[in-house]
Amino acid sequence: MKSISIKTNNNKILHYLLNEFENNSLNETYISIKDFSHYKNIILHHKQNHALFINKISNTLTKCILFFYEKQLITDFINLNYFYFSSQEKKQILSRTLDIINSEENSAKKIDFINNTIFEYLTSNHSLYITGFVNFRLYNYLDFLNEKIDFSVNKFLIDREYIEFINILRLYINSESIHSTTRHLHLIYKNKTSIITNDNKEIISCNDNIAKAKYISDISFSANDLALNSLLNLLPNKITIHLVDGIVDEFINTLKLIFQERIVICNECDICNMYKCKENISKN
Repeated sequence: MKSISIKTNNNKILHYLLNEFENNSLNETYISIKDFSHYKNIILHHKQNHALFINKISNTLTKCILFFYEKQLITDFINLNYFYFSSQEKKQILSRTLDIINSEENSAKKIDFINNTIFEYLTSNHSLYITGFVNFRLYNYLDFLNEKIDFSVNKFLIDREYIEFINILRLYINSESIHSTTRHLHLIYKNKTSIITNDNKEIISCNDNIAKAKYISDISFSANDLALNSLLNLLPNKITIHLVDGIVDEFINTLKLIFQERIVICNECDICNMYKCKENISKN
């Protein structure tokens, strides 16, 4: 008969593990508990195939670590490395990180990191103290968490800059619209490329307005920067966006956020159909 000892000083973890072990079809296994001054031992005596037994124990301990330790580990890393963020900002970063690591791809990765490390350890050791193991043995898993936290922070900063960028442009529009004489413009959008026309279907050159740029930002929409700048220079009271290919992407969503009620989305009109025909002809 072989034995494995799992140590913990957390009663919630103790009860969780006992419940999992008792309901985990551990055949030919005897479970006992021994109390020590600083922790309790769950001792698992078994007669079955040792590798198969360790695999079942590893699966259970992996679920335990994810359930009891993961969120606190991420919180501690954020508090240590990004202490300068406010409490609310830290909560947003925590939430973003959890969403990322719980995606289908990343969830499988973190489970493998933990499970494989536990299995390898228990193959040559008969005793495992959970908290110590989490803090000092799960190097790959901890590095994985830190990497995803850093990614979440970078995304958070980009999104915050994006919101500030939108707000600045809204303020500009609200303050300068009174001077505008442009009533209506059309933005034809297909293949992530913009064409601006007036009601007479005359194309307005975006390049003519580049010297009068109304915004400076690290956020870029490539060729559509010129279209955005032209709209900010002309400040039309109404902008009809003709989605020739029906796709609403980041640039279109940004225009909707900046110009708000001035935006009208169109998918089917004479202008839409005209550019759809042009696209079909070019393909043929």
